[in-house]
Amino acid sequence: MPARAHPALPTAWLLVAGQMLLLAALVLLPAGEAWPVPGWLRVLGLAAVAGGLVVVLVAATALGRGLTAVPLPNRHAVLRTGGLYRWVRHPVYSGLMLAAAGVVAVSGSAVRVGVLVALVVLLHVKARFEERHLTERFDGYAAYAARTPRFVPSPRRRG
Repeated sequence: MPARAHPALPTAWLLVAGQMLLLAALVLLPAGEAWPVPGWLRVLGLAAVAGGLVVVLVAATALGRGLTAVPLPNRHAVLRTGGLYRWVRHPVYSGLMLAAAGVVAVSGSAVRVGVLVALVVLLHVKARFEERHLTERFDGYAAYAARTPRFVPSPRRRG
C-alpha cells in the first residue's frame, strides 16, 4: 500500500513553483535602463551572485539526504543547528536572496526590482510554512527559532 501524501503537499509545490517562476523571471527578463551600472556596481553585484550561490550550495549540502524540493521535512531530515544554520534558520533562502539582489543590481531593471520584492515576500511565506512543519517534527525547533534569525545574521544573536 503506498504511503499517504502529506496534506500540505499541494501548497508546498505551489510555493516551489512560484519560487521557480520568480527566479526564472530574474534571469530571463531583459536588462533595463532604470539606473546606470558602473563598474564598481557590476563587481559588487557579481560578487553578491557568487557569494549567494556559494551559500546556497554549502547550506543545501549540509542538509544531506534531508534536502528536499518542497518545504516539508522528509524522512531523512534532522534538525541542523550548526554551520550556516548556526547563524540563520534558512541559509538556502538567504543565499537565493543575496544572489537575486546581485542580479538586480547589475541589471538596471526596475521590473527586476519588483520581481526581487515578490521573491523576498514569497520566501518569507515559504519559510513560515516550512517552520510550522519543522516545529511539529522537531522538539527543539521552537527554541532554535527563538534564538536564530530567519534570514539575516544578527550581531546580537543569542545562544
